Amino acid sequence: METERLILDPVRPTDREDYFTNISHDRKVLETFICRCAETLEDFDFSSYLSNGALFAIRLKETGRLIGIILYFDDDDAERCEIGYGLGSRYWNRGYVTEALRRFLDFLFDEKGFQTVYASFFTGNEASRRVMEKCGMRFSHFSERELEYLGLWRDLSYYSIQKEQHDRNAGRSGG
Repeated sequence: METERLILDPVRPTDREDYFTNISHDRKVLETFICRCAETLEDFDFSSYLSNGALFAIRLKETGRLIGIILYFDDDDAERCEIGYGLGSRYWNRGYVTEALRRFLDFLFDEKGFQTVYASFFTGNEASRRVMEKCGMRFSHFSERELEYLGLWRDLSYYSIQKEQHDRNAGRSGG
């Protein structure tokens, strides 16, 4: 999958160091994206990421380097899936996640056949809320103290979009 500035494709063995640097060891990312923290590259177990067919690298076209990830969880439901994304903090505020998510939604609706896509974020993560809204997702519900992460009970805000709405937003007739 491609966008103007990005390539979304499967994570590769050669992405290990970039994944570690931009996701699993980036403290700012770990405050907003649920992931196992890795203190050193030597201790970083990358194998489970390589075997996940629903996990994609977000790469800069100009370098081919992994700067973030985007993934989906279908929970054995053919109609809907949940998505998540994380981007190295040095790449924040450049529109990369919005660009990646728009293309990823096309993929999930048009190629994977989902009818509804939803996502959640830690309440207060305004950057993630803005990304979802820019991509046409709308508030679904709030869940107080849904999970414990990094020693804190977290409230989650859920957003969703249906294929029909996505098609209208993209100027497509759907079908």
